[in-house]
Amino acid sequence: MEPIIQATNVSHHYRHQPSVKELSLTLAHGEVMALLGTNGAGKTTTLRLLTGELAPDAGKVTINNIDLNLHPLQAKKSLGYLPDTAPLYDDLSVDEYLSFCARIRCMSRAHTRQRVQTFCELESVGNRLIKKLSKGYQQRIGIAQAIIHDTDSDYSQ
Repeated sequence: MEPIIQATNVSHHYRHQPSVKELSLTLAHGEVMALLGTNGAGKTTTLRLLTGELAPDAGKVTINNIDLNLHPLQAKKSLGYLPDTAPLYDDLSVDEYLSFCARIRCMSRAHTRQRVQTFCELESVGNRLIKKLSKGYQQRIGIAQAIIHDTDSDYSQ
């Protein structure tokens, strides 16, 4: 199976101090990755390198075989990311927020929004403000925004 994300000998330093050293990993479609380690072990830096927020000092990151450093916009089109705290605009309704997420990814808003709302079981709260929802619903909304770009997956299963 083709890798979705591949890091090859990726390194990064902060002020001459190594934070990630010669990291290589492959993540295929449908796989889940967890990073475990002590404080300062490089977990956050690794995620920033894999998402293109930071450029590696050495090595290469590809997303769907597209070099993240050479073609960052094209590579990031197939990437979804959900940090610990979901990046929500809580003054918007669920429908408005997910439509916004689809629009900034240049996707058909109504169909895309409905697909992820069904998958994340958010149909019943679509017209409610995000700030009025429970933490559990807010996490579901975060998942929905992270996968909204993935038009190849069949979420009906």
